[in-house]
Amino acid sequence: MRFTSQASSDGVTEQLFTLPFASGEIPGVLWTPDGATGPRPLILMGHGGGQHKKAPGVVHRAHRFVAEAGFAVAAIDAPAHNDRPKTAEQDRLITEMRAGMQARQDVSALLAEVHALIAAQSVPEWQAVLDALTELDHVGAGPVGYWGMSLGCGLGVPLVAAEPRIRAAVLGLNGEHQTSTEAAAQITVPVEFLVQWDDERVPRAAALALFDLFASPEKTLHANPGGHGEVPAFETDSSLRFFTRHLS
Repeated sequence: MRFTSQASSDGVTEQLFTLPFASGEIPGVLWTPDGATGPRPLILMGHGGGQHKKAPGVVHRAHRFVAEAGFAVAAIDAPAHNDRPKTAEQDRLITEMRAGMQARQDVSALLAEVHALIAAQSVPEWQAVLDALTELDHVGAGPVGYWGMSLGCGLGVPLVAAEPRIRAAVLGLNGEHQTSTEAAAQITVPVEFLVQWDDERVPRAAALALFDLFASPEKTLHANPGGHGEVPAFETDSSLRFFTRHLS
């Protein structure tokens, strides 16, 4: 892992990094409390489709998790996002999906296909990043959580299922589809799942079906009115309490 820059704001240190991997350099960012030493809970944060590791919502949430709970938070650019190269198949599917969204068509099938294609690359990438982060003195091998909505959920479900170090997950704005069924049924850690009741991208029935598939003895459904991008701000408060309860 190579750190390329460091900055501090309001008690939170931000470090940009790259990690060499078989699929190419993985660009990421790590937030920790200023002067942090010793192990602490680590939250892996997945961004939404068309976004990147430093999207405003990701940065805002990361700063709260660090400043209010003393967590470390890491995000990476998902495959085919930001400046990361796209394969021909990724480019075709993403182009078709965006065209369907603009035409107000049902793109749930395309969305599922895109998420499944990218997840095959992103899961081993996240695991390599986690290996590297837990070797750092100011992160350490503490408990790990995952937070991800929309694309972040689509990539997070197979990651949480495959990675035993993740002990709790906040997921949502995604639905059950053929590629998520097996992975969701393998998840047994506590889950907090968010649904937007009027989501124009994810059919309500598919979102509820995905929640039903989780094998977690402790899982909570948070449903709020509004569209895909209208998750209430107070859900960040709930996520913070959830991770504090399960990781601290």
